[in-house]
Order: sequence, then C-alpha cells, then structure tokens
Amino acid sequence: MKFLYFDHPDLGDWRLGVLAGDGVVDVTDAVSHLPHLDNRGLINAVIASFDETRPKIESAVSSGKPVALDSVTIRPPLPLPRQIDCMAVNYMEDGTLTEKPLINGFHKSPSAIIGTGGTMVLPDVPADVFEGEAELALVIGKRCSNVSADEAMDYVFGYMNFIDGSARNLPPAGNQFFQVKSRETFAPIGPYLVTKDEVADPNNLDVRLTVNGDVRQSFNTSDMAHKIPRCIEWLSAMHTLEPGDIVATGTNHRGLSPFMDGDRIELEVAGLGVLKVSVSDPLKRSWGRDSRSQHKEKGLPGPYTPQLTGKYAK
Repeated sequence: MKFLYFDHPDLGDWRLGVLAGDGVVDVTDAVSHLPHLDNRGLINAVIASFDETRPKIESAVSSGKPVALDSVTIRPPLPLPRQIDCMAVNYMEDGTLTEKPLINGFHKSPSAIIGTGGTMVLPDVPADVFEGEAELALVIGKRCSNVSADEAMDYVFGYMNFIDGSARNLPPAGNQFFQVKSRETFAPIGPYLVTKDEVADPNNLDVRLTVNGDVRQSFNTSDMAHKIPRCIEWLSAMHTLEPGDIVATGTNHRGLSPFMDGDRIELEVAGLGVLKVSVSDPLKRSWGRDSRSQHKEKGLPGPYTPQLTGKYAK
C-alpha cells in the first residue's frame, strides 16, 4: 500500500488515503476508531495496529471510489513522527572511501517536515551553502529496543523519500548538527509512505535527485556503509524506537550542490513516487552550480562552491 494525506474541497483537510491507480481512496472513516487526537496522528495509530487494521483498510480501498489526484492537495504522509533519526556519513561515496566510516547519526526536529508541493525556505543565517541530501527513509512499525541486525527488518513498516536540508558550517564552529539540520521546512518527505511489502530490497534502490531538471545526485542504496539492519540495531541500542518514528539512512555526498531561490527539486527513490519541492530564499543569494565532486575535481579550496552574491557573500 501507498498511504498519503490529502486535502479535498468536499471531503476536507488531512484525509488519510491509499493510492489506487491515478487516484486516492479516502480510508479515514475506516480507521477513525483508532486512538488519535486529530487526523494528522491517524497514520501513527494505523502503523501501530496495522495487523488489525489492514483488512479494514483493504476493504475500504476495494469498495471505495478513488478521487483524482489532480483534484487534491497532497500533504506529508507522516506529519507527526515522534522523532527523526538521521544517519551521518553512511555511504562509501562511489568507492572513494577505502574504509567504512564510523557509524554515526543525529536527531532532526519533526517540526522541519513538509510534503510534496511544499517550499524549503532558506533562513537568514551565514551558512557557507544550503544543500538538500537525497535519502531513503524507513518508518518503524513496532516498538523497537535493543534489537539485533538479524531481527531488525521485522520492525520496519515502510519507506519514503526524504530530503535532509542543511545550512552548512554555521558559527560557532563545533556547534553544528542541530542548527544546521533542524530548520523549519528542512525535512521534505513523501509523497507516499510505502509499506515494506512493496519494496523487495531497500538496500538495492536507485536514488535520483534533480534540480531544475538537471540530475545532481544519482546513486544506489547498495552503497550504504552500514546497511539498514545495522542502522536499526545501533539506534535501538541507544533509545527505543516507536511506531511512526523515521530513520533517514544517509546520502552519497559527491553530487550535492547548492539549493537556491526558485529551484525546483525532485527526488525519486525507486518505487516510492516523486517528491517535488521548491526553494525560496527571501535574501536572493546565489552560488555556483558545481557539485561537491566537481568542486573538488577543479582543485578549488574548501568543500563547497563559494557564495557569489547577496548577504554574507565574502
């Protein structure tokens, strides 16, 4: 199944649906008996009780009338996760790393989430550059604590496209991850949450991110340094993961390039739909378009192409 939230002029806002061909079937009423505060939390309840609710959802889909996708506004498929865990430096970078990096990660604020059709807003801060990392994210399906890598995949509910927005190298030095990663709008997800039975091997998926139609990142999840079972094992040894928690699995950094005002971003992890967002910078700053690998190949200083115009340009 592919779950999504949508707004519709007749049905209302934040309706929970399941993709059906070129349309979406509203299944909100079929699962409204589950405990939740408002519709935005309904997907968390569905995830936590999926074995029970799946037959009711499937029945609602088979008997329901799809609403055309072009008549709805798609919202984030998991708007209220309890937490977002992100893996850091988790790719072998096209073989340019000769040894696996140490396993590492960080928290990203759930308030950073936006959905397809949303806008990443670049804040008024002196970042060296703004980037968005193409990532496969998994969603936890049941309470998960101190699980082994052999058991880890039993705790996965499904998968989503995920863009990890970053405001790089903010002062003061050494005080980075939270202020770099957790800005509002810096966690685009969606358009769908795809159940794991539709993904044969999450560690063999093509990932493709374009900026204004130009391919900037293209890699396969097989290049992960620490595969998904190991990531879950490591995270669950530190803290308990709950149904609806998000784990972003990292990116290949070589294709990263600046995000700027007016950019149109599209991310597609194979089988998960296309996540489309735009970028807005009220300060209208600009950078060169070189990727990290292109910048390095030119022998230029620093890891990023320099800012060319606007506030904070040097």
